[in-house]
Amino acid sequence: MTDTGNAPPAIRVLVVDDQFLVRGGLVALLRAAPGMEVVGEAADGAQAVRLAAKTHPDVVLMDIRMPGMTGIEATERILAAATDPPPRVLVLTTFDLDEYVYGALRAGASGFLLKDAGPERLLAAVTAVHGGDALFAPAVTRRLVEAFTRAADLPGPPPGLAALTGRELEVLKLVARGLTNAEAADRLFISEATVKTHLNRTMSKLGLASRAQVVVIAYETGLVTPGG
Repeated sequence: MTDTGNAPPAIRVLVVDDQFLVRGGLVALLRAAPGMEVVGEAADGAQAVRLAAKTHPDVVLMDIRMPGMTGIEATERILAAATDPPPRVLVLTTFDLDEYVYGALRAGASGFLLKDAGPERLLAAVTAVHGGDALFAPAVTRRLVEAFTRAADLPGPPPGLAALTGRELEVLKLVARGLTNAEAADRLFISEATVKTHLNRTMSKLGLASRAQVVVIAYETGLVTPGG
């Protein structure tokens, strides 16, 4: 008899896509993968909000362009109503430069994935955002932020920015440039655990829910500049 007592719990995933065949393919892939459990599937944003409240998924695979409630609004509502810990939202899109994706990142999504990504990449992305340690495809996300902050009407600094320590600002800037915790630790000559502590404190002070929002805030406030 195989001992599964030490096996980690399965990652609970909610799949949201308005196209039946795409949604069905994602569900089939996840159900066939070890360590994954599909807790529901939704055909639109409103249904996604209801199912997320009912099933409490770990990760939401969120289609961005849907009739009715978009993936952006659904992301906002799911995260606003979520109990702790909130689910990680992984946005699915057909375009890698899409203003809707940028909106979803601002709303609190943890990252995004192109719909033409292969099965291995999709499963790796679900695992990555569930772990919460690194933003999936940070370089592409950074390119998105750069593209849309150039022409955007940028808001003022968020409350709490002035309360950040010098070290917290350093960590924020490095994370915004796409560095992992380990890379930031190496750059600052501190431990990876210390980087994580500074990042968690920074996110708490700024009221941020994901590393993606850290990237957005850094660009929008000018702490990091496109191409800088």
